[in-house]
Amino acid sequence: MAKTEAKIREFRAEAKFQRTSPQKAKLVLDMIKGLRVEQAIHSIHFSTKRMAPVVEKVLQSAIANAAYVSDEQGLDVDVDNLYVHTAIANEGPRMKRIRPAPMGRAFRYQRRLCHIIVSVAEKGKAAEALDPSAPKTVRAAGKPAGKKKKPVAKKKAVKA
Repeated sequence: MAKTEAKIREFRAEAKFQRTSPQKAKLVLDMIKGLRVEQAIHSIHFSTKRMAPVVEKVLQSAIANAAYVSDEQGLDVDVDNLYVHTAIANEGPRMKRIRPAPMGRAFRYQRRLCHIIVSVAEKGKAAEALDPSAPKTVRAAGKPAGKKKKPVAKKKAVKA
């Protein structure tokens, strides 16, 4: 028997050289990981973080990429059935800056940049086959459950 592996088709979008630290961008990205696209857009839209509009724009771009590629390649992708597969913020280059300090000196500091990458995938039969969080099949009745662990006996305290 030959195994047929279902491949998850991902569509991604990037926003490079964004003027924020990756740590702050990850706060917004962690909110939307694993959510359906519609829910992710709603949760970003009502977020008060400064990076929320940028992340929303990247997410909209990933959705548009999915629609465009499905039209170009003749794939059957349902945009309403997409979910956020991965959402990461990588560190970009740092800008070195100088701040004036007392007595004619100068202190150096770094402005951090980040690259935001969002990929969406279609939630369907292929995603369920490879998704480890999907509910497992129930084993047939009458089969043994396998080895059971024995309860560990407690040791009694020794009196001195």
